[in-house]
Amino acid sequence: MPIRKALLCTLGPSSLDRRVIRQLSEVGVTSFRINMSHTELPALEREIRLIQSATDVPICLDTEGPQMRTGRVRPGTTVVAGSRVRLVPDAVVGTAATLPLSPPDAIGRLAPDTRVSIDFDSVVLRIDRLRAGAAEATVVTGGEVGTRKAVTAYPSPALPAFSEKDLLAIRSAVAHEISQFALSFCEHPASVNQLREMVGPRSTIMAKIESRKGVRNLGKIAQAADAVIIDRGDLSREVRLEAIPLLQKAIVRKANALGIPVYVATNLLESMVTRRTPTRAEVNDVMNTLLDGADGLVLAAETAIGAHPVEAAKMVVSLLREYEASVEGYRIEDLLGDHPLSERTIDRNPRESL
Repeated sequence: MPIRKALLCTLGPSSLDRRVIRQLSEVGVTSFRINMSHTELPALEREIRLIQSATDVPICLDTEGPQMRTGRVRPGTTVVAGSRVRLVPDAVVGTAATLPLSPPDAIGRLAPDTRVSIDFDSVVLRIDRLRAGAAEATVVTGGEVGTRKAVTAYPSPALPAFSEKDLLAIRSAVAHEISQFALSFCEHPASVNQLREMVGPRSTIMAKIESRKGVRNLGKIAQAADAVIIDRGDLSREVRLEAIPLLQKAIVRKANALGIPVYVATNLLESMVTRRTPTRAEVNDVMNTLLDGADGLVLAAETAIGAHPVEAAKMVVSLLREYEASVEGYRIEDLLGDHPLSERTIDRNPRESL
């Protein structure tokens, strides 16, 4: 029986394979997400063709949006508290002395005394001054800097809703008859309307709520979009971590009241990036998210770079089926059932001794 909730799976190095895509399709994935934050334009058309040759499951193009990231950085690059570093447009390989930042025009929008957080406060910088197209900064909190890591500035600079890369990616997606789009860092309904003009009225636009402005403008955004996605990972860059669970519940309740589908993304089964099974806390988190009223779930790292993408999708589908059965009613005995390793559920030689 097909699942009634939506399951979006992000494709990446672990899953951009015809065999894996087919397996995920058979599991019950309802949409395959291409994340433009980690997809280069030259590879986009190739990935679209690969997915479309392997399955009829729809593709969802997720825009890069108005976000800053580090560029390519030399492996093992570490900055030390108190040292100085230059932030430059994304055109060089980063070192401890010079770090590339994208989009290139973001640097000119920074101001002295701005705090810059890299990879969820793994590294924190303070902007001292702008000079010759670069920003000179002091390292407040030292640590390792990686490639394509999320960057947050306080106060946040105003950036266009769509990068040049986004505009080209959207054009390519429309040419390949893709009709699902996720709008990253959506903060105003005008951004939804702008995307609608580019992709046509029959396309589905999912507005991603991942900033304070996005939360505050949720009602207006919901009126313009077809669905909303709570990206609680990026949201936690602007909101206290302790507040994320309650904020998630509040957004889900409001979306339910407005009658718009709401999906939840980020860290659903994070441990399955390396392990074959999730933690008990992750299972509880997913189930409670569904019980709160979420209409769908989005797997990201679990299926994009994880070691067990198919197993992660199977686990979510299993949880979805368990949830759907609970809606129809269940008995405690149904939940207890047989243990996976009980004698009735394991095939072994009767003469075998334990």
